[in-house]
Amino acid sequence: MFDMDELMKRAQAASDEASQQLQESMEKSRKIAEQAQKDAEKAAEDAAKRQSDEGQAAQQDAANQQRQVEILGQMFSPEAMAQMAVNQELIQQAVDEKVAAAAALGAEGMMDQLFGEDMGVIAAALETLAMEEEEEDGEDEDRELDQAMERELYQVLEEKLAQLDALPEPEPAPYARDDPRWGRFGILLSGIISTLNDHELGGMDVEEHIPVMEQQIVSLVRRSWGINGRGELLDTIRYLTREGYTLRYALYCEADSPEELLEEGMDEEDRASVCRGWRFVQYFKDRYLPDFLLGWDVGRTAMLARWGCYLGWITEGEAVGILWELSQKAVRGLHSWREFAESYLFGGLMWKLLCGDSAAESYLGFLADAAVDLLTGDPDENEGQWRECPWPAARKIGFQP
Repeated sequence: MFDMDELMKRAQAASDEASQQLQESMEKSRKIAEQAQKDAEKAAEDAAKRQSDEGQAAQQDAANQQRQVEILGQMFSPEAMAQMAVNQELIQQAVDEKVAAAAALGAEGMMDQLFGEDMGVIAAALETLAMEEEEEDGEDEDRELDQAMERELYQVLEEKLAQLDALPEPEPAPYARDDPRWGRFGILLSGIISTLNDHELGGMDVEEHIPVMEQQIVSLVRRSWGINGRGELLDTIRYLTREGYTLRYALYCEADSPEELLEEGMDEEDRASVCRGWRFVQYFKDRYLPDFLLGWDVGRTAMLARWGCYLGWITEGEAVGILWELSQKAVRGLHSWREFAESYLFGGLMWKLLCGDSAAESYLGFLADAAVDLLTGDPDENEGQWRECPWPAARKIGFQP
């Protein structure tokens, strides 16, 4: 942007320079006139001393010299000095008019005058720079807004956790190794997802074996998990039982910044996902250790085992063995259905943040409602299954399959 004050200063400097040049010219002319006067006087003195035979010529020379003096004298007559003053005023007026015209043009007009055709390129560059600054400001505002919404979700999660923690629940009960309730307990580990999908919880099969239901389950597993058969199913179960979100949470806890978690070749969406997950973990890591994600990993794995068995990708015996392992894992790390449900909500929100799902708050509500139904619902309404199957009490020596 042009500084109009600076422009005015330059214009005034030009005016001062012109005035100075005029003064110097006048001074030079005055000196010439003085010198001419001296020369004329000297010539007159010389003429008076010449011989009479030279008198006529001397008189003529004196007359010529006198005429020169008179002409030079006229140069600095009062009228001439007045005219010089007028000329100086005209010069100042012209300068003022130029300054006023420049001010009237504005920055854009002055740029046009200065740069001509190049002004289009300059204007485009300035416009691009302004747009980039606006985009950066907009990105900062969007980032602040997103993080504010994340913090609101944290508060919603804490409210839901407190709600679940206040639910009534029977005391944990001791289970013998061959207690038939282990099979029931393993199936109920899939209780939250089963409730959300209106699946059966009375046995291993999630639905009646009819083609339309089998096709729905296939589509559900493929769409939600990207699993298309036995191999991918077992790989996913292996990942969830050995690593899962429990390990991811631990890694995010250890990272001092999200940049430590970024991998080469990640696109912007993946980078944003990691940053959201890292902020979530940093907010909660002092209150919840990585093992708190156990319920989230176990609950989903139990559901995959039941789906896989229903679709014939694994045998019922394999599914029973997987649910047994999951049951022992859950009992070693958690202490109640309430804690299991809280873990599931906690992992569910982290998952939604990583996915960038805007429906995270609604999802938390659905999960919490399902847990409430399982713990306090009416058995006649096909609810209350957790209440009817107490959490296994922890033992000093854990079960070994």
